[in-house]
Amino acid sequence: MTRYLIQRVAALIGILFVISVGCFYLVHLIPGNPAITILGPAAANPSSIAKIDAELGLNKPIYAQYFVWLGHVFQGNMGKGSVSREPVTSLIARSFKLDIELILLSQIMAFLIAIPLAVYSARRSGGLLDQVSTSSTFALFCLPGFIIVVWAVKYLTVDWHVFPGVDSDPFSGGGAFLGSAWLGGVWHNIDVLLLPSMVLALGSIAIYFRLLRSEMVFTLQEEFITAARSKGLTTNRILWRHAVRPSSITTLTSAGNNIALLITGLFIVEIKFQLPGLGYDLINAIYQNDYLTIQGIALVAAVTVVIANFAIDLVTPLIDPRIARA
Repeated sequence: MTRYLIQRVAALIGILFVISVGCFYLVHLIPGNPAITILGPAAANPSSIAKIDAELGLNKPIYAQYFVWLGHVFQGNMGKGSVSREPVTSLIARSFKLDIELILLSQIMAFLIAIPLAVYSARRSGGLLDQVSTSSTFALFCLPGFIIVVWAVKYLTVDWHVFPGVDSDPFSGGGAFLGSAWLGGVWHNIDVLLLPSMVLALGSIAIYFRLLRSEMVFTLQEEFITAARSKGLTTNRILWRHAVRPSSITTLTSAGNNIALLITGLFIVEIKFQLPGLGYDLINAIYQNDYLTIQGIALVAAVTVVIANFAIDLVTPLIDPRIARA
């Protein structure tokens, strides 16, 4: 287990280094002088340009600029937005709370639906439930997310008023991250976040169902399942106590990889539902050529995906210790 942990941590550090270099070079892809683009033509003068160059280390060699930027990132300083002049870290800290709420709520929905559906579909492979579930999830898997978002907003919010619009309930802006005020805000926002979370969960349901159902079909044919049946164990006990655990490794691993897809889906959902999350801020930053905000959001999104996969890598050996010995 120790060797496995060291390998995972080493891989994590290497990937984070590559991500940091890629995000650092975003500013250097700006045509012309990055300081002028960051300040804007109206505010760009020799003294302000020199100040930005000094703050970002743009007057130093490229390798020195990277370490200056990385030191600022570790101190929580990613610069200020070129339009709002708000610190990028403050903007990310405020918006990222909404993203966390959406991801957690959507994944809870996805697992609560996909796992029981996959288990009972695999119990009678080829039966009516299995055929309907497999066809439905295949359709969800193939249907583009932006189409689902458009339909959800038009019919469930605008036409039929099944779910409230965003303006009907204010979002929590205060409270420390994961503090009591923030947790209270999560509960307060659930009615507004329910439909966006459902839209995000649909793709995850299709992925988790298909993976777990396939693994369950093979697991239920194993000898230890036959032995459990011969002992007179109930079907539910066999399914949930003996078959689910060895079948869930692939599904759990895919949950980490699915974070990348979720973040991409978040950007689409937040724009369509006008939710003030990172995706909404990223699109605004792109329109405004706010490169420091784009750089900060790209860094946070990429690191979130890597950390999520790292956490999954730590959990999977607890379910199947053979992974750590491989």
